[in-house]
Amino acid sequence: MDKGIQTTKKAIIWLCLAHLFADVYSGFLNPIMPFIASKLGFSMAVATVIISISHICSSMLQPIFGFFADNMLKRFFIFWGLILISLFIPLAPLAPNVPLLLVCMILGSLGGSFFHPQSLGFVNYFSKENCSSNMGIFISMGSLGFAFGPLLAALITQMHGLDLISYTSLFGLVLAGLMFVCVPKLSTTQPKPEHKDFVRSFKEILSNRQMNYLMLISMMKSLITNSSCILLPFLWKSMDYSPLYIGFALFLFVFAGAIGSFLSPKAERRYGSKAVVYFSMWATFPMMILFGLIYKSYPALSLAVFFIIGFTTMLAQPVTMVWAQRTLPEYKSIVAGFINGFCWGVVALCMSMLGAVAEKFGIMHVLIVLSILPVFASYFVRYLEVKNN
Repeated sequence: MDKGIQTTKKAIIWLCLAHLFADVYSGFLNPIMPFIASKLGFSMAVATVIISISHICSSMLQPIFGFFADNMLKRFFIFWGLILISLFIPLAPLAPNVPLLLVCMILGSLGGSFFHPQSLGFVNYFSKENCSSNMGIFISMGSLGFAFGPLLAALITQMHGLDLISYTSLFGLVLAGLMFVCVPKLSTTQPKPEHKDFVRSFKEILSNRQMNYLMLISMMKSLITNSSCILLPFLWKSMDYSPLYIGFALFLFVFAGAIGSFLSPKAERRYGSKAVVYFSMWATFPMMILFGLIYKSYPALSLAVFFIIGFTTMLAQPVTMVWAQRTLPEYKSIVAGFINGFCWGVVALCMSMLGAVAEKFGIMHVLIVLSILPVFASYFVRYLEVKNN
């Protein structure tokens, strides 16, 4: 086998494994946040603000870290991102008060903000002609980790209590060390990148109409994912469901998203990019209405519907990411930071107020209203240009 192909496969495998572990930790706190809130004595509205601050730190800064990643050949952000997220997120449930809880969540979230733009850029660099397929695998591995995170955290909490979660840090720290040894240096396979001007880079990205449409699509996906994962655990806890049930429900949701991400490149090749995005944005609304009608009377069936919502929501994610990177190929990591991070951070700002709104008007009512917004936003898909470079 050609040495270059071996290097590419090795890089993709280790990046996918790191994404799996990083997003396992990212998924830890959603299912157990109602129990942390109960332990420390704060409301759903406060919990939503705390989670939103965490999401902002893990998201809004990604384009900036992506800029530095595009201007360097070192793997700095991948390793330190994995170290921060695997160390501080598992420590959060040990926090004796809200300020320390917030510090742990912010530091852990910054790890995610470090890791994602550079790793997404590396996948694109190493993939060459197989970018869509490799990006689908990479994103699906992250979704798979984000799916197992809630289940693992809920299982540990129910069987051993919140404190034992901190011991899981060891796995991520060991993997970070292995990544340092096993991930090929970009300098061995790529020429030195041309230095990019910060202001010019961001101006060019934000003034690109196609990028703005793609960011809007990413925001709509994030809106459904975040609102479901943050608000529904409080709904289920109010119905006296156990941490394990809540963790399993979120596992189903994000695991379905992992399947959607994995199948996304195949669906794109068969039906086209626009058809995949249209379906992803339209299908969520009727499914959310159905979920709201049956979650009390038919809880098992409602979980099946929740599974489908996860699948349809995440189906367009790899398509959107590759589409954006093809739109501005000279800014791979920065573009990844906008699509995977900044868009989520904008939604997180809105989510900071959502807990109080949901307390007043009801969680299900809020989720149904939110799920119709992607339908309206899908109007702009018609203006997207398909780029195959």
